[in-house]
Formats: sequence, structure tokens, C-alpha cells
Amino acid sequence: MKNTLAILLGLAMACPAVLNAEPAPWYQWRSKSTGDMACSQTPLGAGWEKFSGPYRDARCEIRKTGK
Repeated sequence: MKNTLAILLGLAMACPAVLNAEPAPWYQWRSKSTGDMACSQTPLGAGWEKFSGPYRDARCEIRKTGK
């Protein structure tokens, strides 16, 4: 009974964090060598630098506003 209560309490504490989760932001990245642009949620490697962002969409068109 104690284990069940502990599990339920743990789930109840974790639910607000899960409900507030949102996708990772997107950023525009620029190639250091060619100047090409790409939109990605993660760094593309050493040859790329973050150019602008964050964005809400995968096309880097809709700016993400702060809460």
C-alpha cells in the first residue's frame, strides 16, 4: 500500500511538468564556408553558426515569443 501511494504521489508531482512541456525551438543556421542557410533544432556541426531564432516552426518563419 505504501509503494502504491508513493508511486501515485510521484506521478501527481510529475504531471504539471509534463503538461507544460513544449517542442524545442528552431533556429536558422548559416554555413561559414558558403553562406547557405538551414533551419534546425540542433547544431549542424562546426562549419555552421547560429544566425537567428528562436522560431516555432520548421521553416523558421514564425518567431517564438517569450512567456
